[in-house]
Amino acid sequence: MQRVIFTLLVLLLSFTLKGQDPVIDSLKSVLKNNIADSVRVNTLIELAGNYYRSDPQEALKIATQAKELADKIEYKNGLALAHKALGMAYYFQNDWVDALVEWEFALDVFRSVNDLNGESNMLNNLGAVHFNGGDSESALDFYLQSLRVAEANGDSLRIVTALINIGSVYLLKESGHSLAFQYYKRALPLSNKLEDYDAIGTCAVNLGELYLADTLKLDSALFYFETALDAYQKSATGNVAIALNSIGKVYSVRREYEQAIAYQLEAYNLAKALDARLEMAQTLLSLANTYERQGNIPKAIESFRTAEALAQEIGAYNLVLLAYGGLADSYAEKSDYSNAYQYKTLFSNIKDTIYNAEMDKQLQAQTLSYEIEKKQGQISLLEKDQELKAVELQRQKTIRNATLLVGLLLLVVLGGLFSRYNYTRKTNKIIAAEKDRSDKLLLNILPQETADELKSKGSATPKYYEKVSVLFTDFKGFTTVAEKLSPQQLVEELNHCFMAFDNIIDKYKLEKIKTIGDAYMCAGGIPAINDNNPIDVVLAALEIRDFMDHLKVEREAEGKEIWELRIGIHTGPVIAGVVGKNKFAYDIWGDAVNTASRMESSGIPGQVNISGTTYQFVADYFQCVHRGKVEAKNKGEIDMYLVEGPKAQVVVEEVLIA
Repeated sequence: MQRVIFTLLVLLLSFTLKGQDPVIDSLKSVLKNNIADSVRVNTLIELAGNYYRSDPQEALKIATQAKELADKIEYKNGLALAHKALGMAYYFQNDWVDALVEWEFALDVFRSVNDLNGESNMLNNLGAVHFNGGDSESALDFYLQSLRVAEANGDSLRIVTALINIGSVYLLKESGHSLAFQYYKRALPLSNKLEDYDAIGTCAVNLGELYLADTLKLDSALFYFETALDAYQKSATGNVAIALNSIGKVYSVRREYEQAIAYQLEAYNLAKALDARLEMAQTLLSLANTYERQGNIPKAIESFRTAEALAQEIGAYNLVLLAYGGLADSYAEKSDYSNAYQYKTLFSNIKDTIYNAEMDKQLQAQTLSYEIEKKQGQISLLEKDQELKAVELQRQKTIRNATLLVGLLLLVVLGGLFSRYNYTRKTNKIIAAEKDRSDKLLLNILPQETADELKSKGSATPKYYEKVSVLFTDFKGFTTVAEKLSPQQLVEELNHCFMAFDNIIDKYKLEKIKTIGDAYMCAGGIPAINDNNPIDVVLAALEIRDFMDHLKVEREAEGKEIWELRIGIHTGPVIAGVVGKNKFAYDIWGDAVNTASRMESSGIPGQVNISGTTYQFVADYFQCVHRGKVEAKNKGEIDMYLVEGPKAQVVVEEVLIA
């Protein structure tokens, strides 16, 4: 079922977001008057808010004036609001790194003046940007912090915002739907009390989607979708089409096709009037599904084709995938097997494009913090330079004034020179420390030789490796365990395991590739070629298995849920390299990676499952049990072995191949 996850990224403004000439003219008139500096700061911030959507560059210019004036008069509340305004101007330009930096400045100032409203506001904004960047883990952490501060302060508006955004994070995960439901149900009555129609609509439409997934609760889904429609009509946010389309989906599932089509056509026409092409494509897909259920295959094909063209135009590949799947089914229903086969092929091909897009999003999330730290380092150096200039100016002024005191001139000059030398020495230390920190951060992301190549050439050449052993781990029943833990407990448990895994693979000189949720991936034989990498990887896998066995005993003794781990290994050729232009991440590709993943998913909890290929390299060193040929998803039958342990003490001499 096509699902729209709708989030409330409320930036909690105290002023108008959309520029209106009378408002702008009025604010500019105020600025022409002789007003107090603090009032001028507040007026500039309010004026900047009217340019966020229409002219973000003008908003940046005005917010910068407010920041400089607030800094000059030491008006901290105004300074915090000015940094917030700068961050919002960057946000509306999709410049997330600069937005995050400005909002972190604002957060620090709000905390320094004990402004809990501002603190909760900034924590929510920081979470919203991380959510948009694909880093749901960081987003959830910021949202929970925002909720705690808002609850401590009794701030209902920000409590609602945090509850809805936390629900949206959980709604992204199939395992988190029950938690999403709880947070939306908490937020809805508060939203009604505040008469916040955007919040009401967002809660209701997502609750409706959760009920729609359960076809036995269609009446509840319809109730919430109609509640969302009423709220969006009052808020005039342009989200009415989404609610209309959702109502149509309920009637379609009920087989009340005429009503379904009427609602979905109304949604499409409204989205078309607003040139909202994403909503147009989503509505056309729902309409096509309704026609297909009705048996009107020609209309279904027509709607699927139009939706596919719109989705291609805006680069919404997930919608293109749905359109291809619908066309393949519709043509098959029509017995037009030639076209059905064509779209089935396109459906399979577009999956790779979507996978790459998801990978890009994950890479973006992994490197977002690196970009933020780099930007903060640049700002820090700039501030130090400005401080140095201020010191120089003060020194010159002192020298000019000291001409009246000839007897003290030499003492003043020597004092100034010493102060300047001492300051320059400290600044040079800071610059050196920042460079060292940047280099260490880069080495945490990339292998040494890849990092060196990037620094020297500005790019890294992908490399082919003939023999690489890839290890995947994944926790069995992670979804069930996760539902019983708080977000903080879940992150702490995962971190405890993954830090232990990191120590083990470092011991065997393996390369950590990435973690995705509760999955862990590493490889041996890269970037330095090592002929013994199958043995190294199996030894590491056995230590990871033993660590998890020990952890299982501890958790059983404490009466906690047991975490069981599947481990899979395969050896084969891969391509390794750096993805991205501005935000780098080291990764590997190839059929060997996919096969290793299948070894893990086809494995047995608490056991090390290896492929027949890996077995050929390690058979002389480890006691293994042949499982026979086991069916693996999209791979057919593969010889698999369970590794019980070393045949004897395995001593491996590292062989490096130049």
